[in-house]
Amino acid sequence: MAVARFIQISPFKHLLTHSRFLLTLRSDQGKYHSLILFRLSSASDTLWDNASSLNPVGKLEKLEMAANRQIYVMESTCPHLGADMSHADIEEYEDTTVAVCPWHRYDFDLRTGQSETGLRTCTYSVEVKEDPDGVEKVYIETPAGGNNWRLVELRPVSEEFADPPPASSQSISQINPVTTSSEVTEPVVPETNPPKTLMQWAVLILGTSNPALKVSRTRHAVQLFRTGKLDSIGHKSSAAPRPPDVPPRDDSYLRNTVNPGKVKGRKSLAVMLHALANIEQWAWDIMARFGPSHPDLPPAFFSDFTKMALDESKHFSLLTSRLSATSPSTPYGTMPVHASLWESATITAHSLRARLAIIHLVHEARGLDVNPATIERFRRAGDAASVAVLETIHADEVTHVTAGHRWFTWLCEREPGGGLDPIETFRTEVRKGWRGNVKGPFNVEDREKAGLTREFYEDLAGEMGDEEMVLRKGAFRMDGLSDSLPVGVTPQVAVEYEKKM
Repeated sequence: MAVARFIQISPFKHLLTHSRFLLTLRSDQGKYHSLILFRLSSASDTLWDNASSLNPVGKLEKLEMAANRQIYVMESTCPHLGADMSHADIEEYEDTTVAVCPWHRYDFDLRTGQSETGLRTCTYSVEVKEDPDGVEKVYIETPAGGNNWRLVELRPVSEEFADPPPASSQSISQINPVTTSSEVTEPVVPETNPPKTLMQWAVLILGTSNPALKVSRTRHAVQLFRTGKLDSIGHKSSAAPRPPDVPPRDDSYLRNTVNPGKVKGRKSLAVMLHALANIEQWAWDIMARFGPSHPDLPPAFFSDFTKMALDESKHFSLLTSRLSATSPSTPYGTMPVHASLWESATITAHSLRARLAIIHLVHEARGLDVNPATIERFRRAGDAASVAVLETIHADEVTHVTAGHRWFTWLCEREPGGGLDPIETFRTEVRKGWRGNVKGPFNVEDREKAGLTREFYEDLAGEMGDEEMVLRKGAFRMDGLSDSLPVGVTPQVAVEYEKKM
């Protein structure tokens, strides 16, 4: 019998902040594995949490606590239809405890993975060990089928922003400090023909011009998806709605949309916060644009990208809040913005592989390179609150590049004839869909954590010509778009949903 291998995931005390954590592991072979950790409360946890230098925990007490830790790790998706288990109900049943899938109520024993339905999910042993310095560390058994697994993401599930939005009598504009050309009058859930699938929500959100309403709809849609309250993902339906070629923007933002060169070089901290908050819904677009053309995409793909969509909205809310606090006279929407990244989205609209390569493994990876210098600038200015926000955003963006790498390599593996080499395929996509050098200096450490070794990006340049770029962009043009519109009129995108049979 093979000996189980274990990897360290965290000091135990760091797991006391939340009861659930999503874990992403990657092997030397580039294989990804997603797990969910459940930590059930116990009296020993309370004892540990209340311990201090004045009331230390003794050695025998520590040994007893370690033996009674209620930490369980299993697959992050249900083996039935691939539902995300992060919002599973935990229920005690006779002499065991089970996780109940939020989609179809399949229950799985936290220890054995067995279900009364006859299905079984993989569970992984957990050990709590004390190191020579007396610090308790948590180790988990690694999956079969890979070598030298490493932890690339440990994320608490119950982040405040991921919880259901609280009931409030405030208007959306009061909750989210942004300036728009008109009051938000639309409800989060449309009163007529409300979305029933994830694809329908994606297209609705992409067609929402007001950024505050876009954030609220994102939070609501992700919550419905995670808790199994949608009819389906909807990407396999022949009637799946089509996303807009260019997402509409509120009229005030359209008037302030300029060529990227006019924004570059502006160095005030308020301008930097405003530019960073320039919301881009990559995640909803990739799901809506490529889901229907790739019906073989598993639910895990949509779990990763709904998490990314939630992050994008969280980042917008955090940054606009900091902008409001540091520069009340210039709320979001009052400074120039650009939409140059949507040019790349348009150029890659023909191919999921190209989209992942250019948007997630070039654009977002470049963010990993420049974020540390941006954070340092705010640190030197003494803005500790903005530093904390930017550090949170940077940590999230490492996971976004990781997701891009995961699904890019997944696509390469599924190519007929034994698959494609992901490094050479990436370099080919960049040469075809990018102009100029892939610029450094590079944040080698965080790129490598996300799966991008130096072989991916060093000495790489795009070779796309002017004619090819114009052909792929088509009629795309965000700057000056409002010139052809009457004052106060926002471009609208018609959204039609499949009818219930």
